[in-house]
Amino acid sequence: MPVWGEVELAWRLRGPDAPPWLCVTGTNGKTTTVQMLDAILRAGGLRSAAVGNVGRPVLEAVMDPEPLDVLAVELSSFQLHWSSSLAAEASAVLNIADDHLDWHGTLDAYAHAKGRVYENVERACVYNVQDPRTEQLVRDADVQEGARAIGFTLGVPAPGMLGVVDGLLADRAFAPDRQTSAAELGSVADLPDDAPHTVANALAAAALARAHGVEPRAVRDGLRGFRRGPHRADLVAEVDGVRYVDDSKATNPHAALASLRGVESAVWIAGGLAKGARFDELVQAARERLRAVVLIGTDRAVVAEALARHAPDVPVTEVVGGEDGLMDDVVAAAAALARTGDTVLLAPGCASMDQFRDYAARGDAFAASVRRLPTA
Repeated sequence: MPVWGEVELAWRLRGPDAPPWLCVTGTNGKTTTVQMLDAILRAGGLRSAAVGNVGRPVLEAVMDPEPLDVLAVELSSFQLHWSSSLAAEASAVLNIADDHLDWHGTLDAYAHAKGRVYENVERACVYNVQDPRTEQLVRDADVQEGARAIGFTLGVPAPGMLGVVDGLLADRAFAPDRQTSAAELGSVADLPDDAPHTVANALAAAALARAHGVEPRAVRDGLRGFRRGPHRADLVAEVDGVRYVDDSKATNPHAALASLRGVESAVWIAGGLAKGARFDELVQAARERLRAVVLIGTDRAVVAEALARHAPDVPVTEVVGGEDGLMDDVVAAAAALARTGDTVLLAPGCASMDQFRDYAARGDAFAASVRRLPTA
């Protein structure tokens, strides 16, 4: 007996004049990329909506009597697992890293679910040149005739790719003379920050928009006007020379490592529900940036074991408790470990539901506790 998820049902209930879907999945960056894409589409004069895993159900948008021109659709591995007949106009897989292995069982099964987003694609399969697994998913997909593989890279793009040239976002995939030139889509300075993952997300969003036919000027204008959502590397306050940053949205090790790479010396707040992920690669890559670590949550031992193996000299403090008052103790412990110039970074690398309603509640609690800190 077939089982349909809400996304599959929405696809099957589309009307004859239904708007095309531009789909985004990946381990990290999905929501930011979909919101960037929506901003670009709107800057191009299109009636667009960001839907799916980003918050608004796809089914609600499909049944909305207000007509739309195009949908920017964020899809999780769970939504894709229960979908079988999607045929997006263009799709992107941003990256693949350990996440939700407690549910999917293996990284290969998780990646296979993500790869479903490429099946039956009409125009473009957008992949991450820096992540070979995403390119392999394109190679494995059964797409419609004429669909193209479009790479995005933080380096200089080859023909058929988008990338960066002297600080400019460059399109050598959809430009008329892509063999010898590129279309300028704006600059890195137009983005909220120049972190590698932010630039990569912008290039993926631009590739999907260009596949839909959006002009370069709209890409630039959309990215200039984009404002990311809360709990994504938000500076909460600076207290006695220490910065306090809320990146509660970093709910897996891949996202937490990207956050840690953005600071030089961190008191890292980590832990929660690890979802079957391991932290060895993260600790190996970030250990030189760790002043100290404060651990919370059900799976804090998983993080502690990785620290003991790969960064045994880094001080580790564990804080045990429920939601009420927990963050006051966590922030106090982190503040005691931090020195002038450090960043106290909430980038847990884990889901939050063992101790908080969701990642937003966790971030809000952190910010409230920081604001209660006494100053010298």
